Amino acid sequence: MIKPQSSQSVWVAATLLSVVILVFSLSQLQDILVPIIFAGILSFLLLPVNNFFETRLKFPRVLGIIVTILLAGALIVAVIWLMVGQIKTFDQIWPQMIKKGEEWLEMGQSFIAERFSVTEGTQLTEARKYLTDLLKNSGSFISGTLSNTTGFLANLSLIPLYIFLMLLYRDFFQEFLYKAFKSVSNHRIDVVLGKIKSVVQSYMSGLLLVILIVGTLNTTALLLLGIPNAVFFGFFAAVLVLVPYIGVAIGSLLPIMMALITKDSAWYAVGVAASFGFIQFLEGNFITPFIVGSKVSINSLVAIISLLLFGSLWGISGLVLALPLTAIIKVLFDNIEKFRPIGFLLGDADHSDVGKKRKRVKN
Repeated sequence: MIKPQSSQSVWVAATLLSVVILVFSLSQLQDILVPIIFAGILSFLLLPVNNFFETRLKFPRVLGIIVTILLAGALIVAVIWLMVGQIKTFDQIWPQMIKKGEEWLEMGQSFIAERFSVTEGTQLTEARKYLTDLLKNSGSFISGTLSNTTGFLANLSLIPLYIFLMLLYRDFFQEFLYKAFKSVSNHRIDVVLGKIKSVVQSYMSGLLLVILIVGTLNTTALLLLGIPNAVFFGFFAAVLVLVPYIGVAIGSLLPIMMALITKDSAWYAVGVAASFGFIQFLEGNFITPFIVGSKVSINSLVAIISLLLFGSLWGISGLVLALPLTAIIKVLFDNIEKFRPIGFLLGDADHSDVGKKRKRVKN
């Protein structure tokens, strides 16, 4: 007869082994799984538009899905066209960038020569040697990177097809869940699916609105400072809001460099850094919490850990998917009795009963 303690140890060991196998599988199947997950999240986001065509305009399901995907594709193409138009204007400031780069190179060579007694000829010789070694060792790296990128882009191009099939067979998938979880009532499954849909739609639609607001604020600040290509830099940094906490900070580096290149005073770069820092403060403490609200109630510690874990697992794609996936996992854990404490741990402390009691005591 197996003792309860021994049974518990077996259960813990089996759980840990399952987690290891799951993480390994997620890592190995990245190129396949990431586009499918993106397609699933976008399907939830596009579902209200598709329902509008099907219910209000009485489109057949296939036609409604095709029109929905075409509208989404047209929006993406329009955004890319605007970005390309902005990038083309870089030709006007290219001579300035070359001139400023030459000035910085001369200043750097002079500084090294004065402080470290290394002549400019020696610096050039060493630079050529390191460049040659870098080119020799970069061949395999570049070929491997191109191979992986090509495979990922090939799978990424299947996202519209995945979205089409997910929207087309959504009732079929729901019926599958009814059959797979017979011990759970159909109503309970519908409630969980509704919560997942609400979380994804609230997060993604709210995030798009946040990007629009932050992009407008960034662009306005850059225009006031007279930085070239203000629209491109402003909305490029805003799109990086998809990577919470560090996205806007990374996006500010390009306009700071542009300010250093095109302006005579370094104070313009300081102004860019200060304005972007203030906008990031507004975004993190007021804009995103107000717009996204408590629909995605994940505490900050869990958000940072999920960003690190998914970023390590899937790179940039993992950083973008970290919060919506964590929010979905929380919904699932909240509705599974055994994992409900973990769902509580993932949640926002300010919206828990303890957080509410703490606020009442303060008041």
